[in-house]
Amino acid sequence: MPISPEFRPSTAHAELGEAFFDVVAPADFPQAILRHRDDRWAARIGLAGLTDAEWVDIMARFEPLPGSHPQPLALRYHGHQFRHYNPDLGDGRGFLFAQMHDLQDGRLLDLGTKGSGQTPWSRTADGRLTLKGGVREVLATEMLEAQGVYTSKSLSLVETGEKLVRHDEPSPTRGAVLVRLNHGHIRIGSFQRQAALGDTDALSRLLEYAVRTYIPEAAEADEAGPAVAFLRAVVARVARMGAQWMAAGFVHGVLNTDNINITGESFDYGPWRWLPTYDPAFTAAYFDESGLYSYGRQPEALQWNLTRLAECLLPLADKDGLIDALSGFVPAFRREYDAATIRRLGVPGAGTEADAILAKAWWVALAESQMPFERAFFRAFGGELDASFGENFAPVRAILADRPRPGRPDHAYFHLPAPCTVLIDEVEELWAPIAAEDDWSALHQKITAIRQMGAALGG
Repeated sequence: MPISPEFRPSTAHAELGEAFFDVVAPADFPQAILRHRDDRWAARIGLAGLTDAEWVDIMARFEPLPGSHPQPLALRYHGHQFRHYNPDLGDGRGFLFAQMHDLQDGRLLDLGTKGSGQTPWSRTADGRLTLKGGVREVLATEMLEAQGVYTSKSLSLVETGEKLVRHDEPSPTRGAVLVRLNHGHIRIGSFQRQAALGDTDALSRLLEYAVRTYIPEAAEADEAGPAVAFLRAVVARVARMGAQWMAAGFVHGVLNTDNINITGESFDYGPWRWLPTYDPAFTAAYFDESGLYSYGRQPEALQWNLTRLAECLLPLADKDGLIDALSGFVPAFRREYDAATIRRLGVPGAGTEADAILAKAWWVALAESQMPFERAFFRAFGGELDASFGENFAPVRAILADRPRPGRPDHAYFHLPAPCTVLIDEVEELWAPIAAEDDWSALHQKITAIRQMGAALGG
């Protein structure tokens, strides 16, 4: 098998012990048709040299990678789902089946699945993923990466030849299995499970593993102790993630505690949406009737989830120290929100109050004008905010008049008549030829366009 000699496998998650996972077997799919592979990221972990047949053996039949886990692990966790606690969660249609190090920066990365079959945590579900759901996840991760959001990567999508019944899609619909490349699978819900079980030893072991593996800066001397230092670091990372979503106009849709990774990496994309125009009340999930996870309430949701993490750490740390760490969310989010906005405008960040003033003026103008969200950034990036933007943007133009700017990049993307977007109607248009004629050309063209966008934006 042509795996790079630089491939650096790991079995780190197994160190936590059997209290944190169940050894499981993958589903036996009737077919395995490769629909997407991301060789850019495969190269980062030493797998780009695989033939398509070898790729499918690993990504759909889950042959163990040399030196990594011999069998897949369905991870155990709890979580608040729309703020209702659920102790019956866990990997119900996915598992962790390999770990390795990024050959560029040394990070420990996971290969995790979606749609790989039933586990002890499937409850009454079939453990499968629809092909359309897999296509949607590929689009979400590609677009977020292009916009500079720290996100999981859709490494592989394989159609499985199964026909699935779903209430939210015309049935039967085609099945698939997705493989994600993630910077870890330790969630807030991972801590919640051990706290709910009252297993302080396991909780302490999870904290030590998380610090050693993902947040080593929390191991440095801190008079408040490692749990507080850990929480402070997670707060900062999650604040950055939320700020990046907001600047991208992205709505995750399901901000439950089991969907928040301690590394601050965005992952698990179900009913996501991008904003057509600025609208704080815009929701992604049809079942989010109260707007709990609407675009404008995402920072609030993340802060609420982080508070649940702090509660889990009470047996390991001083309460006042944890409260102090939590108090860092709002200022961290504001800094990151301003910085992400400035980056999206193509303006060098100053890291001062001037950035905050510019960012606020931009968001006010965008809300008042109701200019299409992505088009506004597309036109403004590194260019001139001329009078055609309208009077709503006059305060922004005034601020920028005295600020050095690099000028509009000479990239083919900025010569297009419109920006690259993945609004919900576009997703349906991309899916229609796949469903009707098995024509994947429009999807492949969209991925190419998204990557061109990423190159132009430096994402």
